[in-house]
Amino acid sequence: MGAREVKEVNEAKEVKEAGRRAGPVRNYSDLLVYKQAFGLALEISRFTKTFPREEQYELGRQVRRSARSIPANIVEEWAKRNSPAEFKRHLLIAAGEIAETKFWIELAFEEALMERISAGKFIKEYSKLGFMVHNLWKEWRKL
Repeated sequence: MGAREVKEVNEAKEVKEAGRRAGPVRNYSDLLVYKQAFGLALEISRFTKTFPREEQYELGRQVRRSARSIPANIVEEWAKRNSPAEFKRHLLIAAGEIAETKFWIELAFEEALMERISAGKFIKEYSKLGFMVHNLWKEWRKL
């Protein structure tokens, strides 16, 4: 494992420790990964409202859609409680949406709609979230 991967693992552990929950998971809102995804979706939504008006409907809409899709995929399958296979499928969709969200953030930075600090913060947080989704997928893969 390279230095970057070790750093991401340690950051994910920090998030996990900071968000410890008490008791068993009874609802999707008890999942740390859901809480993290929902919080980031809110942050992205608020941030994109600072974009120029024309970009709020173009680029802003795209990044909001992909960011909102991540917690929505967790909620959708959790609510159905179909099967571990279906939940894993939705986690893979969420992972794809994380990659897409990072792409839109990078594009917003390159188009000077975000400062380097903001873009870097969001990229870092979505990288942590990707690690969390991947770990949850690995756990469900065992079922």
